[in-house]
Amino acid sequence: MNVGVTLPSFRHDTAAVASARRAEELGLDGVFVFDHLWPMGRPDRPALSCFPLLAAVAASTSDIHVGPLVARVGTVSDDLLIAQFLTLAAMAPQRVVAALGTGDAKSADENRAYGIPYPPAGERRLAVARCARQLQEAGLPVWIGGGARPTVELARDLSAAVNLWGAQPAAVASLAARFEVTWGGPVSGSAAVITEWLVELAAAGATWAVCAWPGSLEAVAEAAQAVR
Repeated sequence: MNVGVTLPSFRHDTAAVASARRAEELGLDGVFVFDHLWPMGRPDRPALSCFPLLAAVAASTSDIHVGPLVARVGTVSDDLLIAQFLTLAAMAPQRVVAALGTGDAKSADENRAYGIPYPPAGERRLAVARCARQLQEAGLPVWIGGGARPTVELARDLSAAVNLWGAQPAAVASLAARFEVTWGGPVSGSAAVITEWLVELAAAGATWAVCAWPGSLEAVAEAAQAVR
């Protein structure tokens, strides 16, 4: 199982770039960036723009995988979203994970605050499908975020991975028996605690575990050795 982390992007400085370099030095497999206009439920807090930050990370690293977790359809046009992924892939060949999502009720206020349409879930899933197919044709691995049944079925139909946020190992295992499942979510504590969790996810069949920005990159890197 590959192991990555999300980067600290809800701040004004560029610590995320240095963190990505450190993650690469420690041998982690990927670094990911949230695609939000502000931190969930915190419009008073900053959020660095996803793709410009990923471009800076791609230019500052050489081996580690990079990608959003996940890029939400609808905040820009489908064509622009695809172009952003392809531009990133040109900067970091064979290193980009094209993770896509529909967004949900928790992120709807971000759209509305900036006058960005927020269509019904069915329309957003159609947009995810359009983008996913084009990105797959370009040779990028595609993850589709979400655990809702229609979204899971969409990922299955596209032969894409499902990315489950915060899911328990049993939920991972129930889907991993049928297709690829990646996991993302918070995990903290000592290297031993993180190791125990990663071992459970690997046993459940997850191909990736992306830990939300941890207290210690070193602890995650140490734990990752147990699932390789």
